Amino acid sequence: MNLVWLRSDLRVQDNPALFYAMERGSTVAVYCHCPRQWQQHQVGANQQSFIRRQLASLQDRLIRLNLPLFVLEVPDFSAVPKAIKELATDLKIRQLHFNDEYPVNERRRDQSVSECLQEMGIEVHRYTDRVISTPGSLLTGAGEFYKVFTPFARTWRSRELEQLSLPLPAPTPQSALNISTPPDWLNTPKADTGNHIAQLWPAGEDEAQRRLTQFLDGPVLDYQAQRDYPACDATSRLSPYLAHGVLSVRHCLYHALQKMEQVSGAQQEGVWCWINELIWREFYTHILVGYPRVSMNRAFQQHTEALPWRNDPDGFAAWCEGRTGFPLVDAAMAQLHQTGWMHNRLRMVCAMFLTKNLFIHWRWGEDYFMQHLIDGDLAANNGGWQWAASTGTDAAPYFRMFHPTTQSKRFDPRGKFLRHYLPQLAHLSDQYIHEPWHRRNPVLPKDYPQPIVDHRESRQRVLAAFKKW
Repeated sequence: MNLVWLRSDLRVQDNPALFYAMERGSTVAVYCHCPRQWQQHQVGANQQSFIRRQLASLQDRLIRLNLPLFVLEVPDFSAVPKAIKELATDLKIRQLHFNDEYPVNERRRDQSVSECLQEMGIEVHRYTDRVISTPGSLLTGAGEFYKVFTPFARTWRSRELEQLSLPLPAPTPQSALNISTPPDWLNTPKADTGNHIAQLWPAGEDEAQRRLTQFLDGPVLDYQAQRDYPACDATSRLSPYLAHGVLSVRHCLYHALQKMEQVSGAQQEGVWCWINELIWREFYTHILVGYPRVSMNRAFQQHTEALPWRNDPDGFAAWCEGRTGFPLVDAAMAQLHQTGWMHNRLRMVCAMFLTKNLFIHWRWGEDYFMQHLIDGDLAANNGGWQWAASTGTDAAPYFRMFHPTTQSKRFDPRGKFLRHYLPQLAHLSDQYIHEPWHRRNPVLPKDYPQPIVDHRESRQRVLAAFKKW
């Protein structure tokens, strides 16, 4: 009997661990629910709801494969080896199959489980799934992990685009097993904490595939030109499905390359631009392995840990609650709270505002995003926050600061996005909606806060701090 251990790979299609386990004989699956670990890793209600719903959808698919799913509830990662060992003993497991995960705690957990089961004489088979290139397989000429995206991407393209393998199909159903699974966490009645958000982000592989097809049939062709405009429906909205493994990156890349062959010119540039975003995702995952300190609340650029970040709970609360007085920042935070997701351009704007204008530690914002994003992913979230804070790999120069008003005028010129998420400003003209407190605005807002910081003064403060340290 084989055991496939599911984690952030909650799908049947193109799942190496599941596919090869079933190829080698009768198989059962296990998922370990670790509520204390979720709390430690800032996994918020939106993600928890999505994972629960996706597991329920996956369970239906596994039933069609005659593959039982055991859901074990254990407090945290430290309890996982014992739980899997006991299940393996009860079921007389001979092989364990799982897809690798890369943050420090997950790698330590996986190593403990592997050693525990190998001591029992159980074969352990591990696969690359979260990324196309196994971390450590792409190195500089000096044999080190890349620290800068552009040379990494160049090497990645030259190697992976030429030898990309086909996505794996769904496994063939196996013979029915006379194994019953006990009542589990999935079947325990519990109110869904995000009914509205659940409607915005339906679970299931069919939904993920539908979104991918819809994106590749239209928006991707103009992706390069439209992706930075938050009022446009120009992005894939696939990030939750990639973060939780409902869709594989190999499946996305394969179909994107197929689309490349069907188009030319500017449309081809749009597809290339989206593929580049997938490579950024790979890059940040490689960074987790090459420089594990970024998984441990540490800055990639270690000298920046001496920066005198401000302890400003009131400023942080204003940022969290979307009452900074800068419409684009406040509208972006409203989008996060109302949808569990935020447009990528706005993630950069909000992160720079917190770390540069307010000079509050990037870790505060990183944690807050993880608590609220339905697509929370350590590698991408940490990479983005450290980029904005100028503490990370390939980071924005410390003197680069997005001006929220300039960004608003450039990427939401008609104020469509602002009016949707800040209805109290909807009556303002296109000219003044980006800066409602402008001295020439004839209709000042009554229920919108004054800016909590002066952009020019805050810029000088952060420049002085970086120059000193």
